[in-house]
Amino acid sequence: MSTESGAVAGPDGGLRCPWGLSTADYVAYHDDEWGRPVHGDDALYERLCLEAFQSGLSWITILRRREGFRAAFADFKIASVAGFTDEDRERLLADPGIIRNRAKIDATLANARVLADWAEGELDELIWSFAPDPATRAAPRTLADVPAITDESTALSKALKKRGIRFVGPTTAYALMQACGLVDDHLADCVAREAA
Repeated sequence: MSTESGAVAGPDGGLRCPWGLSTADYVAYHDDEWGRPVHGDDALYERLCLEAFQSGLSWITILRRREGFRAAFADFKIASVAGFTDEDRERLLADPGIIRNRAKIDATLANARVLADWAEGELDELIWSFAPDPATRAAPRTLADVPAITDESTALSKALKKRGIRFVGPTTAYALMQACGLVDDHLADCVAREAA
């Protein structure tokens, strides 16, 4: 797919971001979730973890295993995951329903332990404090107009790392910002931008 691609007609004739049309799973995720505001510490922890697991892989790989991840990680309830034991870690490393990457699993568990000590709403407040003013961002016309990192994602990554959060580089932080609606990177002609 060319990065010069603009919005493309989907199965219903509506124009969409080209990446959101490759599978039915992507169409639903693109139309109903990606770029919509996500709030709540547990919900943002889940997205942070899934974006970390996605690093180096296709998002569809994660999306299709999301229910397996939720089952394996206690629905990403920070307090629950923070209490996981060495036996839980071994269970996760053997779980075919998730990506069995030792470093990513360890980061997910360590991050929950860090976040369990934060005040309620603190993760939400921190992440959303890096949302840029939408008025300063033109709607991207093509995929080439969508950045991989921004000054804000770099700053968010640094802030999270400074607080002890692992596996969250600037690219992962920007993917989180896109997925959770801190930025709207639906292409200018995309029906999902109009619906937001």
